[in-house]
Order: sequence, then structure tokens, then C-alpha cells
Amino acid sequence: MIRYDNHPSGRHFLQIPGPTNVPDRVLRAIDRPTIDHRGPEFARLGRSILDRIGTVFQTKEPVVVYAASGTGAWEAALVNTLSAGDAVLMAETGHFALLWKRLAERLGLAPAFLPGDWRHGADVDAIYARLADDRAHAIKAVCVVHNETSTGAVSDIPGVRSAIDRAGHPALLLVDTISSLASIDYRHDEWGVDVTVAGSQKGLMLPPGLSFNAVSPKARAASRHATLPRAYWGWDEIIESNRNGYWPWTPATNLLYGLDAALDQLLEEGLPNVFARHARHGDAARAAVRAWDLEILCANPAQYSNSLTAVLMPMGHDADALRKLILERFDMSLGTGLSKLAGRVFRIGHLGDFNDLALMGTLAGVEMGLALAGVPHRAGGVDAAMKALVNAAGAAAANAPHAVAGARQVETVR
Repeated sequence: MIRYDNHPSGRHFLQIPGPTNVPDRVLRAIDRPTIDHRGPEFARLGRSILDRIGTVFQTKEPVVVYAASGTGAWEAALVNTLSAGDAVLMAETGHFALLWKRLAERLGLAPAFLPGDWRHGADVDAIYARLADDRAHAIKAVCVVHNETSTGAVSDIPGVRSAIDRAGHPALLLVDTISSLASIDYRHDEWGVDVTVAGSQKGLMLPPGLSFNAVSPKARAASRHATLPRAYWGWDEIIESNRNGYWPWTPATNLLYGLDAALDQLLEEGLPNVFARHARHGDAARAAVRAWDLEILCANPAQYSNSLTAVLMPMGHDADALRKLILERFDMSLGTGLSKLAGRVFRIGHLGDFNDLALMGTLAGVEMGLALAGVPHRAGGVDAAMKALVNAAGAAAANAPHAVAGARQVETVR
């Protein structure tokens, strides 16, 4: 018999950049009995989700929900808007940008890949230059990964939108937010994005299995002329069925229960607070890395990710050996280096259902692992992170004196 939970005691620390830890309230929601996906109770569930999911994307436009992984949502974004042979401009920001390009090639598209060093976000100036040279408007879409999960570098989506507009180019803007949605501020409508791609297993705090396309009116207009084959992925039939709270095919009922509960949790906290929490944890994690005298993979501080931190290992030391030791000794999973970063980096996930004490436990595990593995570093990363969190808490209290006073008064009454 396979044992799925072989941890000796305490909780396993799942600190990869996704799938992330699923909150108890979401797990309990998923555990409900399955219902008739054509009945009135399901329609109420569907409308509860569809009426609120746009808030997370910061859009008033339709959000299409698929029973699929994020890769499915990548494919849906392309096949709904493009035709065979169309040129697509894509930025090489890391492993997942590379995978999206390979998918585009398999669909019969013609990606132009702007080279990158896997340490920076998309080069906005290079995007502008390529579009300005495309006077025949052969390029039909620009595809950018907002938060590159393999590198911990964030791309400037408003800057990309500005580059498209400055070039006077009609290309669609397609953005992958799989590891940034509900973690890093993202604004589908305000930033002029045409298709936003997302997945369930990161900031939305669900297991893998749901993915999303938020679609602009321009994207829906393009879909009427696009000729790439699509059946399951087609937007129009889904959006029409969604009007009454249903899907045209069998939906992932129990994952939708979980999504409804996850939306409750996110909207109760409030998106600005969610973004501030992730920023606080990103700052503290990077403070620890700097105190250890290790190098953050993302080379531009303005592009640091608040979802994860990718850490470069010193020459001659294997990141996977360190990860293996930490898993065996401390029951904690860290993210591996992907493709050409294999063995060179480990990634600390700090997104989703995550708080200050979870971060401190994570960083303590890393620091103990560095010592046991004999990786050259300075001690004190945990202390540096703790100081960053204390300073952030003090600043928050100073900015909300009335709330603090009210809390003290309630405690006095008790």
C-alpha cells in the first residue's frame, strides 16, 4: 500500500512556489458531497464564483474557468485568439516562458523569442523596438510571463502595454499570472491586458486542477476570426453557459467548492492586504538571503518577486543536494532549479496561505540546512528576516494608531 503522508511528526513544510498549502477552510469545502452539476444548488455555487472571481483579476470582463492545469489556460489563450502561422512575440524570462513558446510552436504559431538571461523580467525596450519595426503588423500577439516562477523576476506589464501603444501596434497582450495572481498586484482592465492566464494552485490556495482566462472585448472580437482548432477551450460557449451558473461540460465540482471558499478568504482579507502581506514576506526572505551572503537570482531589485525567492548556490555546491538534506532532516520541501538552472538554485516559496511564523520556520530550516550541508554562508539570516518583520509590524501599527488603541481597549474590557 502506498503511503501518501510519511512524515514522522508535525506538519510538512511545503515551501515550493506552488502547489502551495491549502487552507483548512478550503480543504473542508472540497470535502463536501458532490452535487448535481445541472441542478439549482450548483447554479448558486457557479454564480457565487463567477460574480466574484473578476475582483481577483481586477476586471469587469468575463473570466473563463477551466477544469485544467495552467498549461491548458496557456493553450486556451492562444487558440481562441490566433490562427495558424501567426507571428507571436514572446519574452525569454525563464523556464515557463520557454514552455509557453514551445506550446505555441506545437500549435502551428510562429513565435519570435526575445532572448533573456533568466535573471531579469521582460525587456520593455526590446518589445517596443520589435513592434516598431513591424510596420506590416505581422505580429498578432505579445506574450509575457508576469512573475517567472523559475527565476523570481517580475515583468513590467504596464510598461509592456505602453510599449505596444507607443509603437501604435494592434497586437494583443497575453499575460501569464499563474504565480502572481492573488499574490502580487495585478490589474487586467487598468493595464490593458487582453487575455490573463492563471491557475488554481498558487495564490488562489487550491490544489491543481482549475485554470482561468480573463478576456477583454478586443480578445473576444479576435476570437471570432481566429482559426486555430478549439472545442473544449472555446470561450463563447462557456461564457454563455456561465450566465446561468453552469458550464457546457462537466465541471470540477469539488474544486469549485474550494474556489468559492478561497474567494471568501481572499476577499475577507482584502486584496491590498494580501499584496502587502506578500510584499512583507518577500522583503524578509530577501533580507535573510543577503544576511547569509548568498546571491538572489533576480538581478534587478525593482523586479524582485513577492511570491518566491530564487537563491544562487556558491560555485561547487549543488542546490539539489541541499534540498535533499533539508527534506530528510527537517521535512521541508523547497523548489528545485528548472532546466538550465538545475542544481544551481533553490527556490523559497512564500505565497498563498502563509504568515510570518510560517516564513520564520521556513528560513530557519534553510539556515540549518546550509550549515549541515557545509555551504559557505554567514549565520544570521533568520535574525535579519525577524528584524524585517518586526520593523514592518511597527510601521503598520504606526500607520493605524486608532485600530491599535481599539484593540487594546477590547483586551482591557476582557
